[in-house]
This record gives sequence, structure tokens and C-alpha cells, in this order.
Amino acid sequence: MNDNEERPVTIITGRVWKKKGGKPEGVHVMLVAPDDDSAVRRALESLAAEGYAEAELDQIGDMEGEPNDEPHLSAFQGALEGEVSIVTFEVPL
Repeated sequence: MNDNEERPVTIITGRVWKKKGGKPEGVHVMLVAPDDDSAVRRALESLAAEGYAEAELDQIGDMEGEPNDEPHLSAFQGALEGEVSIVTFEVPL
């Protein structure tokens, strides 16, 4: 990819905890970054800034298009605008 091409939106999936030993939440973090290492670093910094004490990140990849449903559609748009977008959801136990 050359410097003139737009970077794709990266999605990182995993679980987060507001407090150590607390109830886990699923998380999807969407952002645009120059490489995977930068994406993970920015995701962890943003999660910490939002008050998450712990995070387990499972997968990272590039989105292959715009999501159809909310809240992921808004998160995708935010990522395109330079934000680190965080979507959390309940995980089955």
C-alpha cells in the first residue's frame, strides 16, 4: 500500500473489565492506524482512558466494507474520521 492510499479501518476484538476480577464485556475497537502494533497500542490507550482496568485482545484485522447495523456503523464512521471507536456488549457466560 502506498502513502496516497487510505488505510482500511482496523477492528480489534476481545474482552474488557472495568475492574480486576469484575464482569467481562465483549469489545470491538475500530480505528485507522499505520500498522497492527500501532493499532493495538492506540486501542489499549483508549480503553484505559475510558476506565477499563484490564483487556484481553483476541483478534485484529482489516474491515472489508462498511457494517450494516448500529452501533458498528457509527463506530466505523468514527474510525474513518480519526477516532478510536469502542463498542462493548455483554458476553455469554
